[in-house]
Amino acid sequence: MARALRRRRGRGSVLLGVVGELLITAGVVLALFVAYSLWWTDVLADHRAGRAGGDLRREWASAAPQTPGTPASPPPVYAAGDGLGFLHVPAMGKGDQTLIRLGTTPEVLNEGVAGVYQDPYQAAMPWAPEGNFALAAHRDGHGARFHDLDKVAKGDAIVVETRDSWYVYRVDATLPQTSRYDTGIIAPVPAESGYDRPGRYITLTTCTPVYTSRYRMAVWGSLVRVDPVDAKRTPPPELR
Repeated sequence: MARALRRRRGRGSVLLGVVGELLITAGVVLALFVAYSLWWTDVLADHRAGRAGGDLRREWASAAPQTPGTPASPPPVYAAGDGLGFLHVPAMGKGDQTLIRLGTTPEVLNEGVAGVYQDPYQAAMPWAPEGNFALAAHRDGHGARFHDLDKVAKGDAIVVETRDSWYVYRVDATLPQTSRYDTGIIAPVPAESGYDRPGRYITLTTCTPVYTSRYRMAVWGSLVRVDPVDAKRTPPPELR
């Protein structure tokens, strides 16, 4: 009887050992998945965005300069995924710079960029006479370009850099949390922003709370001025 008891205990120990090893393996796999999702995708996205941003700046540098006094060239037309400029938000860190591309599909946003909304509202470009230049970016993983969007407050500067101009906005309002189905926050006159008439606005959106996609947060700003880009691409005072 004692021998049978020892055999049962032995089998139980083996079973517990197997279960323990499986749990350890599952933990390691989960840790690797989290590391991939939150770190490695950042590394890859930052590398791709940096390369694409460099390509865009070289394209700008090689373009023929605009001659003062000549008629302005027509606004450029962009296709999905095209780079059109850079977003600078000093409140998210000194030297903050994010490549802007057209579209908000995963194929665009996963490249470590800020995407321009095309659905359900087609965002107005910064040079349009009025409208809402609405952008989205990830808050974690894939570059996490808007990870610190919650640090942006009323009165802060937002600057959009294009080939020929610096568009300087001032933050007028923020919305810490709303439904992810609340498309009104990116409307031409954004809901809950405090704006009550058409203007030249910018909206930045991302998921919240961090590491989830349950809700959305929004930051709204209005255009303060447009500075021309000089030969040295001297940034406006807000970025110095």
